[in-house]
Parts: sequence; C-alpha cells; structure tokens
Amino acid sequence: MVLTGPVIRRRLALCMAIFLALFAVLGVRLFYLQCIAAEDLQRRAQAQWTSESVIRPTRGMILDRNGTVLAQSATAYTVCASPRQVVDAAAFARLLSPILDMEAGAIEAKVSDVRKGGVTIKRQVSREVAQQLRSMQAEHQEKGSDALDGLYLEEESKRYYPMGAFAAQLIGLTTIDGVGQAGMESALDSYLSGKAGRVLEEIDGKGRELSYGASEYIAAVDGGSVTLTIDASIQSFCEQAAREAMSVNNAKAVRIVAMDPRTGEVLAMVNKPDYDLNDPPRDDVEALTELMRNRVITDAYEPGSTFKILTSAAALDAGVVSVNDGFYCSGSIYVDGSRVRCWGDPHGAETFAEALQNSCNPVFVELGLCLGIERFYDYLDAFGIGAPTGVDIPGEASGIVISESAVKRVDLVRIAFGQSVAVTPIQLLNAACAVVNGGELMRPYVIDEIRDGSGEVILRGEPAVVGHPISEQTSATMRALLEDVVAEGGGKNAAIPGYRIGGKTGTAQFYVDGVVSSDKHIGSFLGFAPADDPQIAVLVIVEEADVPVDYGSQTAAPFARDILEKSLSYLGIAPETDEVPPEQVAVPDVSGMAIDEAEAALSEAGLDSVADGDDGSVVGQLPAPGARISAGSLVMLYIDKRTAVEDNGRVEIPDVTGMSVLEANRLLRAYGLAMRVEGGGIAVAQTPAAGEAVFPTAEVTVTFEPP
Repeated sequence: MVLTGPVIRRRLALCMAIFLALFAVLGVRLFYLQCIAAEDLQRRAQAQWTSESVIRPTRGMILDRNGTVLAQSATAYTVCASPRQVVDAAAFARLLSPILDMEAGAIEAKVSDVRKGGVTIKRQVSREVAQQLRSMQAEHQEKGSDALDGLYLEEESKRYYPMGAFAAQLIGLTTIDGVGQAGMESALDSYLSGKAGRVLEEIDGKGRELSYGASEYIAAVDGGSVTLTIDASIQSFCEQAAREAMSVNNAKAVRIVAMDPRTGEVLAMVNKPDYDLNDPPRDDVEALTELMRNRVITDAYEPGSTFKILTSAAALDAGVVSVNDGFYCSGSIYVDGSRVRCWGDPHGAETFAEALQNSCNPVFVELGLCLGIERFYDYLDAFGIGAPTGVDIPGEASGIVISESAVKRVDLVRIAFGQSVAVTPIQLLNAACAVVNGGELMRPYVIDEIRDGSGEVILRGEPAVVGHPISEQTSATMRALLEDVVAEGGGKNAAIPGYRIGGKTGTAQFYVDGVVSSDKHIGSFLGFAPADDPQIAVLVIVEEADVPVDYGSQTAAPFARDILEKSLSYLGIAPETDEVPPEQVAVPDVSGMAIDEAEAALSEAGLDSVADGDDGSVVGQLPAPGARISAGSLVMLYIDKRTAVEDNGRVEIPDVTGMSVLEANRLLRAYGLAMRVEGGGIAVAQTPAAGEAVFPTAEVTVTFEPP
C-alpha cells in the first residue's frame, strides 16, 4: 500500500498532536509538583530524613511568701521506641513489661507499627525505672544482643507538690502534659510554662542519626516562678483546724480564709474536702471537678449573724444608733405583718452594745428600718456586697443581693441580720476587714510577685484601697464592740488568754431543694487580732455539722481561736499580760536531712517534731526555716518516701497496725499507696501484709477495730 502525501501528513499531525498532549500533561504535572505541591513535598521529604525532638522547658515553681516550695517540677522520663529498629517486637515487649508494669501485648502492638519512626510506650516514669531500663539495655549491648535495639528515653517534667493536700484548690494542678488545669497553675500558666525548644537531626531510613548529618538545636526557655501571699505556716494552722473541724463536727464541708486586714493579702485559704495534688482522682472527672472548685471565692451562702458586723458599722457610721442606745427584745418583732423571731429567749432591755453581744435579731431589724433602703444599700455597695472583690484568683462570684428596686421592707430587715443575702467567704471577710482596719476597703490579692526564667520581677502585687465605707472613728468603735462580743458575748469560745480578740459568730440557714432545713445549718466565726491593731483576720465556716448543737459558737469559734492563737505566736505578737512571754527560737532548716538528723537538729534548737513517716529524707517542714516560734513548739516534717523504692520499681508496704485511720492513711499515701478501710478504730490487720513489695498506687485493705 502506497501512502499518499495527504495521509502521511495526517498521520504526522496526529503523532505531533499526541506528543504535544503528552508534553502538556507532563508540563502540567511538572508545574504542579514544582510549584503547587512543592512545599508539601519538601515537608514530607524532610520528615523522612530528619527527626525532630521537643525539649520541654522546666515549669516554674510556686512559692509561699517566705520561699517555701508549694509546687515544683521534678525530672521524669518518657519511654520511647523506634519500631524500624526493633528486631523482635515480642521479645522486646517481654523484657519491658515487668519493669513498666504494662501488658506485653500492648507494648508489642506499639513497637510493631513500622510505619512510624517513633512511638511512646509510657510517660512519667521515675528516675529509678529509667535507670533500670538503661542498665538492662547496656547489659544486652555488652552481650551483643539486639533485643532492646530501638529503645530510647526522653526527659520530661513531672509536677510535684511537696505538701500534698495543701491549699489544693488555690494552687490547682496540671495535666499530665504539664499544662495548667485548675487554680493558680491554670491562671498563671503563661508565666509558669516557659517555651519549648527543639533538636532537629538528619536520619537514615531506619531512623538512626547520621554521623555526618546536619543538626539544629534551639534551647528551651524555662518558666518563671510565682510567689504567693500565702504563708505556709498560717496555711498549715488553717489546714489542721479544718481537718479537726470536719472530724469533730462530722461536717459536710469546711471553708477557711485568713487575710491581713491592713493590706488585703490572703494569708491562707482552705476548702475541705480536698485531695492530694500528687494523686488527683483523674479517673473520676465529676469528683475531681467538684474537689477542684475553690468554694471560698465561687460559692455564695447566707452568712447569718456575722453579717451583723456590717449592719452595725453602717448604723453607727450613719448616726442612727450609738453604743449606749437602749432597746427592748420581746423575742420577736413584726414588719409589715411578718413576724421576725429572735434566735433564742427574749433578751429584754439591752443597749446596742449588748444587742451585738447577744446577736439580737429584733434590734438589727430596727437598725435596718432606721437606715432605710436607699442608705442601707449605699453602705452595702460601699462594702462591696453584691460585686466581686477583684481578687486575682479566677472564677470569683459576686454573691446575691436583691436589687434595690425590688427589695421590700421585710427583705431589708432580714438582710440586716444576715438572711435574704448571699456572700462569698472572701467577700464577707474583706468587708469585715474594712470595718476593723480603719475604714479602708482593700482589694484582696494572692500574687505577691512573678519572676521570669532569668529571675527578673515582671509583676508585683501591691495593696490597693478601693473604697472608704466608714470613718476611722466608726472603725475604732466597732473594734471595741467586737472585742466585747468575744470577751462577754456569744464569741467567748474564741477568747485567748492574754490576747485581745474581736469577732462575731454566725449560724446561717441551709436550703435543701429550695426549702429552709430545720436541722441543717452553716456555723461560722469571723475573728481578728489583736483587737486594737488587727494584723490577721480569719473566717471559719462549718457546713452541715452533725452534732447536737451546731451554732457557730460551738462548731467554728474554737477552731478560729486555735488558728489565731498559733498565728499570733508565729507572728511574734506577745500576749498583753505581765507574764514573761515564752522564749522565741528560730526554726532551723532541716530539708534534705534524714529523719533522725532532722529531729536532732530541731531538738537542739529547743523544738519538738513529728514526721509523716519513719523512713526517707525531709522534703518540707512547717513552720518554714527561719520562722520564730515559742520554744517547745511542734515542727511538722514532710518525708520523701521515694528513697524506699526498690530496684524493680516497687515499694515495701509499711506496717500500719496500731494506728488510727488518719495516721494509717497518711503513711500509706506517703508511699503512693491507696487505703481501703474496713471497720473503725485502731488498725489490727492489713492486706497485703507489711513488708510485701508492690507497685506504687496499689491498694492496701486495712481492718480497724474499736480500741
């Protein structure tokens, strides 16, 4: 067949068209790869020949006002593996399983995934476990075994709280990744967390570093430190008082807050029940959320008679009453057809000063009526009632006050003696501090200073006056009146021989399903000292005490007295008596010492001591080193039980027989062990037995019997 010229030309044209089309497709593809997808391809290629490791910064410390460590970061380790380097996944898993306390199957599944250059096997392992892994890997390498090829460790930080369950809701906690989750840990996370660094290295196809490859190192920037106004010693007095108040009163909850009335500095803040910050119940989100709530600033309550401090100050300042004005209590009073009863038997004839001592409701009804709605509300506003105090703690509530436009006379008179109004504990204490400090309403604060990673101060808390609700003269009168309440009135259980104490008790209503309960109350006491020059004020609130008499004078005042007595001695304020005050000695620093060494050092200084264990080294003490306290006083030693950890990562169970529930629980928790209680009284048996080695976080069942 002879091809003619036109046929040849058509075929040539077709071939050229095909070649042009192929060239166009290749050109488009080339354009796509070089221009559109270039960045992604470059990134993917770089990921294949480079390895990037994150260098985690050290999270900053949280300290009390005297430098006592409340939160710090300790070194922990992440156990990792490169699946492409693991020779025998099953053998690899069997070797690691007992050391890491993990199922071998779970480890094998992770290290068998060769699609990944690196996998995390377990996080937050201790230094002891990490050392076991290093030793075992070195032994296998010396023998020429490749069973642990691909295993490597990365350093990370683990948050550690030396005091355990101590100011738990205020300090807060972090997630396992070291991110602030609650409290000041969360609020100040940007200051504490620092900035991560990284190491970038070139690797081969099996994930091994190239000896001739390039690398890049960017250093991490450590987090800053935060110093709180909290005084660890005063906090410890409040913690102890709260525990005792919970136990003695069989109470549902206890809240305590202490402040310096002169500056607004928060010295202590306690919420019970609480939890050990080193062992939060992360497996029960609902319970943890409830325990994390700082109810001192978030939960409002009807204050009852402690609110009469504000009503008295307002009435005196407005001139509607004087100290010696006479009143008569018949046991009740009617307002717009509603009967308002006194809390007890009729008081009969009494002066205003006596009415405050007697906490007489009808008298405060009259004061409310004399003040009137507009003037009374002006004072409530001046005291900060119904508005947040502005304290530098997240989540503060404003309390509840009936709007001035809606309030009725019967509401007004109930507000006058502490009903039909709800306040937060810090709001009430701050307002009361304005009553006794000369008439200045301060903005409470808990952050003393913040320093960056290099130690430079970047933020400092300062006292701030936000109002002057009453005159200095009225304040002086109120101090004297409230001192008489403790000396002669309902606050006698808070009296301390040799000291001038002022304060007021309160017994508030408790609501169940929106209805006032007849058998559940909130007892409280608000006190300050010394009465003529207040340097500390404290509010103790005991909720739902299950005792025959649940008035605040019985459930709260004795524990406030205990706090004030210890705090006054700690602050170096001597009793105002002719007696020679006890010798004051400085508390030596025994941190890092063994228990016997620490006890000897304290004994030499003239102090007694008690430790929360019998083996280990001292990691914390209260009062803090340098504090001056009376000779013979008790110093609490906090012991680090981690020195008792054996080579296999287990701990030896201590013997708790003969101990109370509280003592046994404290000792077992110090070893990282949980306790299951059976019975009550004194420990008579335990399972597992004392001396048996178990992994931390194991549960020990302890049987208690009455002594």
